Amino acid sequence: MSTSPQQDPKDRPARLTVGVVGAGRVGPALAAALQLAGHRSIAVSGVSDASRRRAAEMLPDVPLVSPAQVLERADLVLLTVPDDALPGLVEGLAETGAVRPGQLLVHTSGRYGARVLDPALRAGALPLALHPAMTFTGTAVDVQRLAGCSFGVTAPEELRLAAEALVIEMGGEPEWIAEESRPLYHAALALGANHLVTLVAESMDLLRAAGVEAPDRMLGPLLGAALDNALRSGDAALTGPVARGDAGTVAAHVSELRRHAPQTVAGYLAMARATADRALAHGLLKPELAEDLLGVLADGTAGTAGPGSAEGDAR
Repeated sequence: MSTSPQQDPKDRPARLTVGVVGAGRVGPALAAALQLAGHRSIAVSGVSDASRRRAAEMLPDVPLVSPAQVLERADLVLLTVPDDALPGLVEGLAETGAVRPGQLLVHTSGRYGARVLDPALRAGALPLALHPAMTFTGTAVDVQRLAGCSFGVTAPEELRLAAEALVIEMGGEPEWIAEESRPLYHAALALGANHLVTLVAESMDLLRAAGVEAPDRMLGPLLGAALDNALRSGDAALTGPVARGDAGTVAAHVSELRRHAPQTVAGYLAMARATADRALAHGLLKPELAEDLLGVLADGTAGTAGPGSAEGDAR
């Protein structure tokens, strides 16, 4: 959903003291964005040397304290820890009495909705799940990237306006995600963003192996156009040998990859099969060409065992 930034002042939250538990790449950036909106960062916790340096750079003069001390000082607490650590952190904070009634407790996990904060809710906290759909670098550029960034928002209905207002104050666009849809929502983002990095990195490696001196310069315009076309047109943007049904070309690709980069064969075949299915369903791939193509993709699975496969690794 899209909410206008021209929000009635009476619907905006009061100026808050903000604390961060977990000074990874996300927390300091969100706290810095909230500072620009007039809130005041008052405490941050971090364990590793890298997180402490990041906090010092992004939130200068904000004291580094323990998680319990962050909750003691802040009206709004950002819990920006890894997904798997979040449930245990929330339970521990609630059990030790660190959570204060009326305190806004915000986590930024894509995987979880507001329910993971139930232990804090029982202690009187106000639970919000605000997940920025953005990749973070841990530098000041992240604050700029929040402008127009979508946030997956999940909260109790009575806190919906407050959650959306906070997102807008950080420069983002709130998108309401139902509690039960959070895992699917997060899987979709991981599929698109995380796997894109892997695909691009592997493509650059192969271009270097083919003698291309500047694979990033070669791929930049091509991938930029492909992404723009895909976002605009979806499956209609599919091009290339799989969508055309060029079985011979795909067979040659598989052969070359098996010779020069066998670790990439399984990924190529999986993506080619998914592309073929979508091209068929969209009417781009002619059924009479699909048979030979799918045969090549099926045959290509033979002999691709390597590290991590059932034949290459007995784990």
